[in-house]
Amino acid sequence: MREAILEKLDEIEKRENIRILHCVESGSRAWGFASPDSDYDVRFIYVRPKEFYLRLDKTRDVIEWQLDDTLDINGWDIRKSLILLNKSNPTLFEWCFSPIVYKTTDEWQKLSGMINRFFVPRSGVNHYLSTAKSNYRVYLNGETVIFKKYFYILRPILACKWILAEGTPPPVLFRTLVDKYLDEELKPEVEKLLEMKTKTPEMGEGKRLERLDGYLDRSIREIEESILGVDAERTDVWNELNGIFLSLL
Repeated sequence: MREAILEKLDEIEKRENIRILHCVESGSRAWGFASPDSDYDVRFIYVRPKEFYLRLDKTRDVIEWQLDDTLDINGWDIRKSLILLNKSNPTLFEWCFSPIVYKTTDEWQKLSGMINRFFVPRSGVNHYLSTAKSNYRVYLNGETVIFKKYFYILRPILACKWILAEGTPPPVLFRTLVDKYLDEELKPEVEKLLEMKTKTPEMGEGKRLERLDGYLDRSIREIEESILGVDAERTDVWNELNGIFLSLL
């Protein structure tokens, strides 16, 4: 599959007249709990020739290349990416630190080496907390639950705990978060769920897991109380980001 993805990236570069700076796997495969039938969420950052950025007419800053049962491929223009980096967009940090890299460049590696200085802890906690609460409302709203949906609530909660403790972007791998910040008494239950998800296309559903539900409820409340003390300040970084942008053209 990797070779097929690399061929797609070459095709995108030629047809769109772009240069891909960095391309990774996102989603469940990068997080480490993909099911056997999970698709490939391929995400990339690209740059166009400098003349493109001097146009008076507005142009799209995303490329949506393919979406089917196997591949989901899209990318963001470097200008859009740097503007979002100024807002400490968590998605960019996840793409930067994904453990599955399909393609990268020296320019991107230089940027990734300094990317943590653009991270704003409160923005990160707000993002992951909102994700956890939204998924909780959608997936845990009845007497029964689709078991794999627990991961889409548990991972952002653990990401919040990481940020609150470390003040840095959370690691992409779910297991790293589990090892460090999940309560010990819950680890056997989560390990069992993780094994089921990675080995079977459909985990099935059943009655809600009371201990895990209690942990999720309690954690959300604790994070909501803690977020008020999280740093939201950062010095102006536009000059630095403008310099990065110009160096890539």
